[in-house]
Amino acid sequence: MSENEELAEIRRAVASLCADFPGEYWREKDREREYPSEFVDALTKSGFLAALIPEEFGGSGLNLDAAAVIMEEIQAQGCNGASAHAQMYIMNTLLRYGSEEQKAEYLPKIASGELRLQAFGVSEPTSGTDTLSLKTRAVRDGDEYVINGQKIWTSRAEYSDLMLLLARTTPREEAASKTEGLSIFLVDMRAAREAGGMTIKPIRTMMNHSTTEVFFDDLRIPASALIGEEGKGFRYILSGMNAERVLIAAECIGDAKWFIEKAVEYSKDRSVFKRPIGQNQGVQFPIARCYAQMRAAELMVHHAAQVYDEGGNPGEEANMAKLLASEASWAAADMCVQTHGGFGFAEEYDVERKFREARLYTVAPISTNLILSYLAEHVLGLPRSY
Repeated sequence: MSENEELAEIRRAVASLCADFPGEYWREKDREREYPSEFVDALTKSGFLAALIPEEFGGSGLNLDAAAVIMEEIQAQGCNGASAHAQMYIMNTLLRYGSEEQKAEYLPKIASGELRLQAFGVSEPTSGTDTLSLKTRAVRDGDEYVINGQKIWTSRAEYSDLMLLLARTTPREEAASKTEGLSIFLVDMRAAREAGGMTIKPIRTMMNHSTTEVFFDDLRIPASALIGEEGKGFRYILSGMNAERVLIAAECIGDAKWFIEKAVEYSKDRSVFKRPIGQNQGVQFPIARCYAQMRAAELMVHHAAQVYDEGGNPGEEANMAKLLASEASWAAADMCVQTHGGFGFAEEYDVERKFREARLYTVAPISTNLILSYLAEHVLGLPRSY
């Protein structure tokens, strides 16, 4: 089976699964601000969330390009992969830098669905995207680390068994360089809840994103929770962030495809002044422009995934993919609302829900301006702007 045939088969399988979760399901979850546990369970049982886990640990052993297809198709079918996507991109850090004992302990349980790895504790209220300035501390005390601090925008923390946590183990002023002194921990949130020392507070947002603040007050975790070498955590998460940007970009492509398809269908069916509105160039041209924008971004997304899969450093490609795809999805979202007119704001059409969900990705997980700054400095050689 060629790669194209394999990817097409993945798309068909994902589409088949998503058919069991129509718009009514997502509207109810959105209305009640509920986590789509049934959908996540179905993705887990199908093996899609274990796509990047090697076969020896019970996963599918697929590459990032195939994982991108999974996330893209989820969005293209009108579902919301944000309920589960972290398990895809967080996995990279554990796979690349976890010990053999950690991988043997956790990967089979994650693959089977016994454990969920959905929470990624990085952002803080005072540092935002200035990751090197984070203040959460992890202090070694014998065979344990004691953690104090606060994380924000830690999505799915209420529904995860494990958290990948970035904390400072060496004060910034004592670190050998500005990128040293941060460490990654795999925190067992079940044990943390039982022991106390961790408090989770939900944050209501424009979309149903299950995001939270997490507070750590003298939380004790075993020293064996450290991933890799102490103080090297920042460099560990960088490659994971590239994978994250590729997968989020793939979701944006799926969203754009959904908006375009909805706009095309509606403009064919909706008649005003005794003719379908899709016959008017004023309606046709925005849809066609969004299609061209989406296709160009789609090529960059798969190019970035392939660079990653070949062992390269796709920093440039992953950032451009995220930039182009997020802008393509937002343009398509705006166009779709405009095409539907007043009906674009009606809950039953799902356009307004997807519109709200799509708006997130020009802001997070990395904002458009930060991507432009990266490209200016690291690709074009311009002076650092911040």
